[in-house]
Amino acid sequence: MKTIIQAPVAKKIPQTLSIHGDTRIDNYYWLNDRENPEVIDYLNAENAYTKQQMEHTEAFQKQLFEEMKGRIKEDDTSVPYKLNRYWYLTRYEKGKDYPIYARKKDSLDAPEEILFDCNQMADGHAYFNLGSIAISPDNTMAAFSVDTVSRRQYNIQVKNLVTGEVFSDKILNTTGSVVWANDNKTLFYAMKDEVTLRSHKIFKHELHTDTKTDVEVYHETDETFHTFVYKCKSKKYIVIGSSSTLSSEYRVLNADTPNGDFRVIQERMPDMEYSVSHYNDSFYIISNADGATNFKLSKTDENNTGIEHWKDVIPHRKEVLLEDIEIFKNYLVLNERENGLNKLRIMSWDGSEDYYLPFDSETYTAYVGNNPDFESPVLRYVYNSLTSPTAVIDYNFETKQSEIKKEQQVLGGTFNKENYESKRVWAAARDGVKIPISLVYRKGVKLDGSNPLLQYAYGSYGSTIDPSFSSIRLSLLDRGFIYAIAHIRGGEYLGRDWYENGKLLTKKNTFTDFIDCSKYLIAEKYTSNKHLYAYGGSAGGLLMGAVINMNPELYNGVLAAVPFVDVVTTMLDDTIPLTTGEYDEWGNPNQKKFYDYMKSYSPYDNVEAKEYPNMLVTTGLHDSQVQYWEPAKWVAKLRELKTDDNKLLLHTDMDAGHGGASGRFESLKEVALEYAFLLDLEGIHGQ
Repeated sequence: MKTIIQAPVAKKIPQTLSIHGDTRIDNYYWLNDRENPEVIDYLNAENAYTKQQMEHTEAFQKQLFEEMKGRIKEDDTSVPYKLNRYWYLTRYEKGKDYPIYARKKDSLDAPEEILFDCNQMADGHAYFNLGSIAISPDNTMAAFSVDTVSRRQYNIQVKNLVTGEVFSDKILNTTGSVVWANDNKTLFYAMKDEVTLRSHKIFKHELHTDTKTDVEVYHETDETFHTFVYKCKSKKYIVIGSSSTLSSEYRVLNADTPNGDFRVIQERMPDMEYSVSHYNDSFYIISNADGATNFKLSKTDENNTGIEHWKDVIPHRKEVLLEDIEIFKNYLVLNERENGLNKLRIMSWDGSEDYYLPFDSETYTAYVGNNPDFESPVLRYVYNSLTSPTAVIDYNFETKQSEIKKEQQVLGGTFNKENYESKRVWAAARDGVKIPISLVYRKGVKLDGSNPLLQYAYGSYGSTIDPSFSSIRLSLLDRGFIYAIAHIRGGEYLGRDWYENGKLLTKKNTFTDFIDCSKYLIAEKYTSNKHLYAYGGSAGGLLMGAVINMNPELYNGVLAAVPFVDVVTTMLDDTIPLTTGEYDEWGNPNQKKFYDYMKSYSPYDNVEAKEYPNMLVTTGLHDSQVQYWEPAKWVAKLRELKTDDNKLLLHTDMDAGHGGASGRFESLKEVALEYAFLLDLEGIHGQ
């Protein structure tokens, strides 16, 4: 007879946490020690409990996994791009989990030269990620970075592409990005703080020298900033950037003189963000200077770069968010957003042309793709929608013709985009603001309240969740689910103000917007509270924790992936990766007003003795972004206090970090678990 595993009960060791005259008792604080065998035992016990609770769905999970995997072309190749005489491409081979990076000289008909076969490199590692590849200007070497732990700490090495030799010099604990100077022997890279993982220093390394002698060229001492390095598209400058949530600063050095000194473009100013591109003899600067909330484009002479010299090229517009630019020899391309929708604007440098590429849907995503070639007469961009697979498109500036270079294939023989429909609706928030929701479902759905609906959102950092296609999601849509993306405040879907009104002391708008969208979807009979499910990850997991504390009765089930739920304790611990850099997003709880506000919504601090929805919580033991103990503590406290018999499951990937499993298809196993959890609650167990 099979033994029934009881839900694990974490022991309670009260920890007193006091600040601002306020005391919190954290009974599960002890779970934050991943070296403690009792912690590992507890996580393993939760995994065993989850496995048993979901055991009856294992065959279904396998079916879902094979179904999702079966829609993906295994022997797939990216659209090649040209850079410095070579065509570069990434391809996958059937039956293999990892990409192969290759190139061809001058022509796509030339023999293929394999740069890196990640299948071989990943052998023997539970986790593997090739972070970046930087080719030397003379095309003979590749600097590359590898993470085999999943804490986003990359080791950099250099490979001789002529002989195949990987040089012995290895640079440890970097962000993974690396930049060549124009001398083909000097590299610049960003180092991470060993404890906080904040990228805080830029170093210079000369090939074939001891990495211990690498020269520190910049140290970012402000703990709320991180630093990074890149090369501008014109190849003239190495650029060091420093950035916090609300402020930035850039310094440049001519790439021909790597031993020279970097000079500052414009010193950092409070609440002033800017970014830098180079063209001819000028820098082009996107900034929010002079109250340009939605950002504007300015230019300045490359030798007189202070803000007093900036001249507007594209002035600030109240209704249009300027997200990015792409510079070509003859054209400037603007990535804009108006009324939530992506727009690509083409402008010729001589002023004779200024127009937008036409898009005709309200639930699409369009963005500038990979365009490394400054001389190119072609703009590569990417388009998809909730019903249309991703297409990589080349638009010729001169002929005005578009060519679809590749459209994502959805294998399996059952997908037809005409079987699905999508639309955008607007829900009224409690303060009267209209919140957009993008919806997709199979045609023929009746709005009678009986449909299962999965509502997703993120809502932090000004990060916009655009309505994009997913072949994986078809496994829900084809079983009757409606999928909804709530474009709540805290993102930038409706411009910069949309973000400003969902952070710091207005953060609760993010949560109430999500709840008000849920109420709208129920009122309009897209679903009912018996069939409504919520999903969010990371800061979106905080969203999940907040909404189930506020209105648990609205949801039958919740998926919370790597959830940031112990807001107060984490934000008070400046040794944790990301904490100090997040003060502009959440507030600094060392100040009482932010502490009080944070505590009022922090999911872990507000768990109560009441009924909660069915829940599946996932995390990774090595997560560097949201530490595993946040969801572990949250589940332990929920298990202690909740008054219902609904499912509460915690699944910890003991090998992975914030991004989940590293293999191309391994991550689908977690999706299969999540989908099986939802479908099981709907009584759907296969088909």
